[in-house]
Amino acid sequence: MYQIGDLIVYGGTGVCRVEKVEAPKLKGTDGKRQYYTLKPLYQDGTICIPVDTKVFMRPVISREEAEKLIDAIPEVKAEAYHDRNFTQLAAHYQAALGSHECADLIELVMSIYAKKQFAESRKRKFGQVDARFMKRAENLLYGEFSVALGIPFDDVQAYIAERVSTKVWLPRAVRTARGFFRLLQAAHSSASSGSEGSLFT
Repeated sequence: MYQIGDLIVYGGTGVCRVEKVEAPKLKGTDGKRQYYTLKPLYQDGTICIPVDTKVFMRPVISREEAEKLIDAIPEVKAEAYHDRNFTQLAAHYQAALGSHECADLIELVMSIYAKKQFAESRKRKFGQVDARFMKRAENLLYGEFSVALGIPFDDVQAYIAERVSTKVWLPRAVRTARGFFRLLQAAHSSASSGSEGSLFT
């Protein structure tokens, strides 16, 4: 059971702070069932859910875990997923989001990045479904890394770029990861110059 002040990942919402743990007297209840009141860190509003909800919840990863995930980026082998059926494509991406694991979010973002590069090399338009899920995965990843690393959300991309830059010599690094790293460097340069941009786009 989580305590007031705990930071947790709640379903597809992302990182939330536990604001209350109480048994409110709600209409149609006996007043004994306990509820969490959650405050999303990167969204407006609050969420009131039973302590025994079946919605996925877990503690935010530690700083050490976040750093290990970032250090492993050059070794991630991610391949683009192609499907002309938008419903099936969205379901594939949603399944990756549904694991609620940062490692899967990294792989998903890199997979969609590889697809974006493939489309650009053939002068094709980058798909809306791809772009939407790429952004969603970025936001979830940034949000948790921000909390785990103790840095502002907007500083996460520069942090990753700088840390990954010391790992690109790894012998198992693959072409997708190297291309991804070049993107990190570009994003880091953009962040340093004050221009807007996404780490993964």
